[in-house]
Amino acid sequence: MTGSERLLAACRREAVDATPVWFMRQAGGSLPRYLAIRERHSVQAIARTPELSAEVSLMPVEEYGVDGAVMYADIMLPLGPMGVDVELTPTGPSIAAPIRSAADIGRLRPLDAETDLSFVMDAIRLVRRGLDGRAAVIGIVGAPFTLACYLIEGGPSRDHVVAKAFMYREPEAWSALMRLLTSSMAAYAVAQIRAGAQIVQLFDSWAGALGPRDYFNRVSLHTAQVLAAAEAVPTIHFVAGSAGILELVADAGGDVIGIDSGQSLAEAWGRVGRQRAIQGNLDPARLLGGWPAIEAGARAVLDEASARAGHVFNLGHAAPRETDPGVLRDLVAYVHESTTRTEIQ
Repeated sequence: MTGSERLLAACRREAVDATPVWFMRQAGGSLPRYLAIRERHSVQAIARTPELSAEVSLMPVEEYGVDGAVMYADIMLPLGPMGVDVELTPTGPSIAAPIRSAADIGRLRPLDAETDLSFVMDAIRLVRRGLDGRAAVIGIVGAPFTLACYLIEGGPSRDHVVAKAFMYREPEAWSALMRLLTSSMAAYAVAQIRAGAQIVQLFDSWAGALGPRDYFNRVSLHTAQVLAAAEAVPTIHFVAGSAGILELVADAGGDVIGIDSGQSLAEAWGRVGRQRAIQGNLDPARLLGGWPAIEAGARAVLDEASARAGHVFNLGHAAPRETDPGVLRDLVAYVHESTTRTEIQ
């Protein structure tokens, strides 16, 4: 099987010749070729230049042998055309004027994904042509809740107190913001699929900060609408720190449920149901801990997956930026070699 065939089959819970592998934050990182580009261009410039974005997105397939090429396109990119002054910094996104009122929300514009983010679509087309089936193209979309948190907090936050307080204090304004983000991200997902994305992963980095009641009442419906809009291709639903709301996350949708490294993969698969594929969940810190720690962790993940159809090997969160590229190359080879099937049933 080609890498593309392998990853797409696993997302559909079909038999594969080996467990497919890709890594969150594989595009970029510490690859020498990427670092050379970064000496000349900012993150935003790379993401907004189709040729550069495509080049960086293709690098991990060429360097590591992964089965998926995730686009070099930060989840915050759609917010700029919506009227948000956002800067992508080494420590995370920075919003110049965070949302503090309903009036602030009223100044946001709906996203015209095809036009406003045409550079992303052009990059996807370049990557699809460049891969020629070697790996599947993975589009990315930020979940409405995570984007709302960034907009209200103004940047990364440990506890999201400001955003959650706004959600409680201004329920109507919160709902209006979530509706706008939902319609815009749904359109963005569809546009990426039309451009050639074969899989879409929805990142909800912060929804794990919510309890079940708030997640169900204030978030899950919006998440479900974005995932439903992308139903033309397999979807991956990743929520960091999802242990407390995992069943609700699965109910919100996604052909594949991404599992963070704070959970048992086997137990999580039982909770979301065997009718779903599952992704994960090596602790990213192991990538900095030496090969014995990496191999032991990878073996444990594969053992928990038990060679069942529908497992996509990945990390439990983004790869550390300082990860040795050689480690990722060796890890891909280890997973492929350890799970090779001589016959596909």
